[in-house]
Amino acid sequence: MQKIFEEVSSLDDRCYKNFFLSEDILMEHAANGMASYIKHNYSNDSKVVIAVGSGNNGADGIALARLLHKHCNVSLFFVKEPKSQMALLQEKRAQALGIAVINELQECDVLVDAIVGSGFHGNFNEKITTILNKINSLQAFKIACDVPSGLKTNGECANTVFQADVTLTMGALKKSLFLDEAKDIVGRIEVLDLGIAREVYEIQTNWQLLDSDDLQLPTRTTQNSHKGSFGHLAVICGEKQGAGIMAARAGLKFGVGLMTLVGYENQQLLNIPHSLMYSHTLPNNTTAIACGMGLGNEFSNKELQNFLQNDLPLLVDADIFYMDIILDILHRKNIVLTPHPKEFVSLLKMTNLADITVEELQKNRFKYTELFCKAYPDATLLLKGANVIIAKENSFFINPHGSSKLAKGGSGDVLSGLIGALLAQGYNPLDAAIHGSLTHTKLAKNYTGADFSLTPDDLIQGIGNL
Repeated sequence: MQKIFEEVSSLDDRCYKNFFLSEDILMEHAANGMASYIKHNYSNDSKVVIAVGSGNNGADGIALARLLHKHCNVSLFFVKEPKSQMALLQEKRAQALGIAVINELQECDVLVDAIVGSGFHGNFNEKITTILNKINSLQAFKIACDVPSGLKTNGECANTVFQADVTLTMGALKKSLFLDEAKDIVGRIEVLDLGIAREVYEIQTNWQLLDSDDLQLPTRTTQNSHKGSFGHLAVICGEKQGAGIMAARAGLKFGVGLMTLVGYENQQLLNIPHSLMYSHTLPNNTTAIACGMGLGNEFSNKELQNFLQNDLPLLVDADIFYMDIILDILHRKNIVLTPHPKEFVSLLKMTNLADITVEELQKNRFKYTELFCKAYPDATLLLKGANVIIAKENSFFINPHGSSKLAKGGSGDVLSGLIGALLAQGYNPLDAAIHGSLTHTKLAKNYTGADFSLTPDDLIQGIGNL
């Protein structure tokens, strides 16, 4: 896991005060990190253009030009004239070396964006908008210095934004890089150190980024065991029966020992896989419940209450976020909620926490996640999206490993089955959500077919090859 911060200016200040490092030293290490990346990936005859602004982000870019001087064909393009103290100092150093300055953008091998940094707010004027559009149209490999220009502190995008192939961010990860809107803008993200190890530079934070190798799969180390040793997941099967069946198939494949679909007495289920059991009541040895997938109007509140009047670990998804019963079960000690944005908006409204649009939620995903977790500290929330947020009380995690492969009906039902299976096997709700989500994204990553062709069946089939 890696730590994520709202801002890092306070971390820079801590370096000045506690470690006696200067702004110049930090900037030199930032520029050197970018220079090392370019030297490692591009030959000495590569043409590099660095677009710089008036502040310290621009100063980083000018310092980069100095470090690349004579190593490659580097030139500076001033989007705005230097104004900050460090930008003016770096410009003097570049002038002393005779580093080339160009007046018009031109094709190049590498284009570095050092126009504005992580403290940016507002929108660009017509001149800078035109320049950014021109930059984005070039065929060069594009590197963002710290953050892509136009990506605001809260993760929203300005009227125009730099489209990076890679973002070389300084010192530590920023939350703005992981809002859904930023997913198609930041490219690959790498952190550059600023003269001290990240472990020293960084401080305590409640937000963390999940790495793919954080995944812990269920294991079977005890040989003296039987099917009951690995839990019994009950999936409430609703109106759209396929959703419940897919969740159940995924859960069974993911290690749970017993799997039962639960429906009311007059419900007729067709084409149930032979590996799944079916019951009108909750089995006595149930160890976790999954409810909501394809639920529709199949059950009354009373029927649902009959299934859920217990203290068993519970996963809830989909339709249940529009039903009054959600208010009765939110205070359970062992509950995982897995809404997509529209469902989370409904949940926020039903709990009187906020009455907002999906668009407003997407611009403030971190804010509303924290708001919900403060109001319901016992609940574990998994908010679906391009970057999945998983949270409980004061602990917040981002899974950035998802892709558009998963944008298909039924993918979420598989996720419910994965998390439900872990709950049934004894994982606590937060760990079940984290490792279920990481498994879900890894299954998509492992899929070798065309991006558009991934189906829930492909995900389920891939579980056996993890």
